[in-house]
Amino acid sequence: MIALKTSSEIDAIAAAGRVLTDLFEAIEHRIAAGLSTADLDAFAEAFIRERPGAEPAFKGLYGFPASLCTSINDEVVHGIPSPARVLEDGDIISIDAGVKLDGWFADMARTFAVGVIDADADRLLDVTQAALERAIEVARAGNRIGDIGHAVQSFAEAEGFNVVRELVGHGLGRAPHEEPQVPNFGAPGRGLTLRPGLVLAIEPMLNEGTAKVRTLADKWTVVTADQRRSAHFEHTIAITDSDARVLTSRNGGRGRARPAEERAGTGEA
Repeated sequence: MIALKTSSEIDAIAAAGRVLTDLFEAIEHRIAAGLSTADLDAFAEAFIRERPGAEPAFKGLYGFPASLCTSINDEVVHGIPSPARVLEDGDIISIDAGVKLDGWFADMARTFAVGVIDADADRLLDVTQAALERAIEVARAGNRIGDIGHAVQSFAEAEGFNVVRELVGHGLGRAPHEEPQVPNFGAPGRGLTLRPGLVLAIEPMLNEGTAKVRTLADKWTVVTADQRRSAHFEHTIAITDSDARVLTSRNGGRGRARPAEERAGTGEA
């Protein structure tokens, strides 16, 4: 069942989204070579819980053990933070987080560069973010779910990347995952008609190589089948009478962490 949200309910989801926006801006200034994904997770959980009424949406969800999903290089999504996973210069890391605030959920992901990355990785991040932007542009009342997927797929494939098929975006609101599903592929003019009040998490996942993925033995981490890199960007949006309202963005910017030497003496971890 699809539940359309009122304007006041959308405002409540946007309040959860602002916590995520603030979190990702803070994370952008912390990521550096030598930092573990467990360090990032501990920082994120503390950051979220310091906001009155807010709690990490992912921790304990379906049994997931952490507040963040931290997915490095060929890991597509759902990477589990660990003290043993230490970032290295040249890595890319997808960070996916959710917040529950006053009973409402928001969801957001960005892929960050760790220090200096190569030109191919840089282009992968650029194209994935641009695919999300194109999807948001067509997410307006009267269009269809298929228009969103087609916007991602057609742009990504024209740029030489492949779209993950096994994982999709989703509705959200009172629950972290609601109907409808929002694939990153499809035919224009097909599927559910978008109506004002519909709240969606749109989240392109693009791979350098094959679109095929597999799940590791931890039963969470999804990786590319050919071990080439993947990037992931996500926003929570609301369909309005005009353009989509992005509920998890101040500027829609992409993350690029500063090299460790630039952080020396700042007091940042």
